[in-house]
Amino acid sequence: MNAKQRIRKVFRETKMFIHRKLLGYKNLDSTCYFGGKSNVSKDLQAGRWVYIGPNCIIYPKVKIGDYTMIAHDVSILGGDHKYNLPGIPCVFTGRDFLGDTKIGKDVWIGAYSKIIAGVTIGDGAIIALGSIVTKDVEPYSVYGGIPAKKIKDRFQNAQEVEKHERMLNSEASVFGFEDLCK
Repeated sequence: MNAKQRIRKVFRETKMFIHRKLLGYKNLDSTCYFGGKSNVSKDLQAGRWVYIGPNCIIYPKVKIGDYTMIAHDVSILGGDHKYNLPGIPCVFTGRDFLGDTKIGKDVWIGAYSKIIAGVTIGDGAIIALGSIVTKDVEPYSVYGGIPAKKIKDRFQNAQEVEKHERMLNSEASVFGFEDLCK
């Protein structure tokens, strides 16, 4: 590791220490990284090597699996105001139930996407840029559009899925992937 890489590593570790300890994020793995300022609920649970881009909005009750990348300007929100109470303006009705949102391992969510609270995005799924996810997403599939619909499978066959799942469920460290990151 050269001097520039060491400085970058120390900077990233310091930045995330501040997020976890001083800003009150208690459920983030030490390798989770925020790429910039975002509005994220303090109860966020995030696994190993999760990346959250700048300008994201993440409501409460969200759990993110290992190796997941969330691009910039992604919103995970919901629990909107009740709108069907006659005689009461929406601003005074309060909010509906906010469901748990589960994002699996090795998920990639494209920039400007919106995820409605309460959905589950399966392991290995990819959400295309600008999509609005209103329903659960199948594992190892590519979804896109408004509302998001399945476009294709991520892998070509069951053997490729099985190989990927073995890796996701192992205790592999990032150092096993260092050649891929160059």
